[in-house]
Amino acid sequence: MEKLYTLLVYSENIAGILNQVTAVFTRRQVNIESLNVSASSTPGVHKYTITCYCTEEMVKMLKAQIEKRIDVLQARYYTDDEIFLQETSLLKISAPAVMENPEVCRIVRHHGARIVEVNPTYAAIEKTGTTEDILSLYEALNSLGVVRQFARSGRICITRGTREQLDDYLAEREKEKHG
Repeated sequence: MEKLYTLLVYSENIAGILNQVTAVFTRRQVNIESLNVSASSTPGVHKYTITCYCTEEMVKMLKAQIEKRIDVLQARYYTDDEIFLQETSLLKISAPAVMENPEVCRIVRHHGARIVEVNPTYAAIEKTGTTEDILSLYEALNSLGVVRQFARSGRICITRGTREQLDDYLAEREKEKHG
């Protein structure tokens, strides 16, 4: 049975790694739902947060194939209950529609979104939360016909554990190196 998995991949900061990682998904014909790459808390190491729908057997295979890449330090996969996750979104809505329809402001407040700019032609709204929270706000505003633009980030996440698992792995590797 397919479900949504989040893979966290850590690599050295070297050009071309992203292409190598995404090629693993392409070869296995698994669609990447979201991808976010940023520096990690470990200096010189980048963190890739990748989501995809697949079976557990497939995600295990993806993890193993990604870890075979020479510059990949570690790859792990998680289900949503094993991580704390967030996304961010921006919506541009018609300013005249906001003024004419009080329901728009009620929806924004109800969803805990924040108006970040208002001018005579549009209002920019920011919402951070789960995918479901963000899509719920979008659908509510879109049903009123006021959405002019919509963008959302890829997922960012941290594990629910007490320590960064990469740090434990790197410490163990350093111990082995020095005997």
